[in-house]
Amino acid sequence: MNIEPKQLKAFLLDAELVKKQDFDKALKTAKKENKEVGEVLVSRGLISKDDLARTKAYILGIPFVNLENEKINPEILKIIPEPIARSYNIVAFRKKDNSLEVAMLDPKDIETIDFIRKKANLKIFPRLTNSKSIQQVLKQYKESLRAEFGDIIKREKFSGLKSRKLEETAFEAPIIRIVDALIKHAISDRASDVHVETSKKEVIIRYRIDGILHDAMTLPGSSGVGIVARIKILSSLKLDERRLPQDGRFKFENEKYKYSVRVSILPTFKGEKVVMRLLSETTKAFSLEELGLRDEGLENIQLNLRKPTGMILIAGPTGCGKTTTLYSMLEILNTPEINISTVEDPIEYQIPRVNQVQINSKIGLTFASGLRALVRQDPDVIMVGEIRDNETASLSINAALTGHLVLSTLHTTSAAGAIPRLIDMKAEPFLLSSTLNVILAQRLVRRLYEDKEKYKLNKEQVKELRKYCDLKRILNILKEEKSVKPNQGIEDIYFYHPKPSKGCPDGYKGRIGIFEVLPVTESIKELIVKEVASDKIQEQAQKEGMRTMIEDGFIKAVQGLTTIEEVLRVVVE
Repeated sequence: MNIEPKQLKAFLLDAELVKKQDFDKALKTAKKENKEVGEVLVSRGLISKDDLARTKAYILGIPFVNLENEKINPEILKIIPEPIARSYNIVAFRKKDNSLEVAMLDPKDIETIDFIRKKANLKIFPRLTNSKSIQQVLKQYKESLRAEFGDIIKREKFSGLKSRKLEETAFEAPIIRIVDALIKHAISDRASDVHVETSKKEVIIRYRIDGILHDAMTLPGSSGVGIVARIKILSSLKLDERRLPQDGRFKFENEKYKYSVRVSILPTFKGEKVVMRLLSETTKAFSLEELGLRDEGLENIQLNLRKPTGMILIAGPTGCGKTTTLYSMLEILNTPEINISTVEDPIEYQIPRVNQVQINSKIGLTFASGLRALVRQDPDVIMVGEIRDNETASLSINAALTGHLVLSTLHTTSAAGAIPRLIDMKAEPFLLSSTLNVILAQRLVRRLYEDKEKYKLNKEQVKELRKYCDLKRILNILKEEKSVKPNQGIEDIYFYHPKPSKGCPDGYKGRIGIFEVLPVTESIKELIVKEVASDKIQEQAQKEGMRTMIEDGFIKAVQGLTTIEEVLRVVVE
């Protein structure tokens, strides 16, 4: 909110809030440090923030409001979503008929006011306020969220309730509203997981959004047993079992969405912890290009998907999108003339025309026993959700040897690391070299939103990056890609930082994969038979043109799809 220094000086001197010599000194400093004179006056203690704000409001002819002790109606508060309120220092505090009064630090921010006007479909009247008022109102968002849970806050503790009483509690309206609100808010925030962490003192709710956990709210500890009981009832789990882990599933849907909720309950020292994985049943499978595969890596995968036999492996840690990539491959293969059978734990998405088998170890239906049954079902393509043990590894390799295309996943950090891992599982190296077609390793990085800031690496940043990757090789790849000019060095290339905006408060929205694709060539087969270490396999693959995940990540960072920080966050161990 810029006001001409001359105009501000006149009003401050007239009100006897600042002395002339103090203002002149502050103005010199402001020009030298490229700051606002008001900011310098406040930092030197020559004027309070409140007095400065009131003076600016008077000059601009905009009313000043102090909301430090005001309780805002939750319905009015929610007109401006919390992420926007927090990012742009703007809150709704009064509504009358078709008009809405908003308090903000910069009432001249026309862009933000216009955005709120379109979103709320109301006439907006901006009011100036101070930072303390904004902070006090922002705290009320969490309180308004708690208000949705109504009576539960006032309830007695449930720890002594019997199973019958607990079942009754799980069907009471306050508990139902709590669980419904938790899931609805998670869906609207694009969360993939809801964490409910119970203890005697409090219940902490956290959402995982784009791979990052965020605190959502904190509830009294007395509500924890009721919340867990409700989730158990929905998931058809045992209410009185609090000593052993339990897994279940239920549907959550309305006219807008349809979700399958996968539930895991774990007894901890403090109380039962619940994690709910939210899986949209209306989501369509991504194409390989949409996932982030490109150029030679994409061609290698497409080529190997056309082969009638062999193994395609996807490697990476938990939560890196391996299953999503598997489903994308199945969608490509899913044609009327192909019989596809899968054995999964759990089945995350149902695919038409694909025979999907859910693992149930309690009755003896394991990956190994399921895979034995599948090979007798005349399959062309077999998908094994994960190779976890020696028996599953052996059966998968045998299935590939006997004329099937086998797709599966493995928990290793790199594509090359999958080979020693399978050998550790007693897979015969010569059989492995005969069946492996291609290995894909991947991670998920957060995708930059539309608004982003360009920058170039300085010498210190370049020095730091050299610890994690071969910048010379990356620069050569970027030149081959024609992403940079032939005469440019790493310090001449533009990268990007996230830029918070009204539509995206943290500057990231959604995720994209970074990949390394290792085709099993004749030279790689020789190395497998010799049982060499994974770094030797990786070295040979890179000589033959394989791009590592960090290199793929740098290409995407130069393209403005993600940031270097994101790439290093998921790749560097």
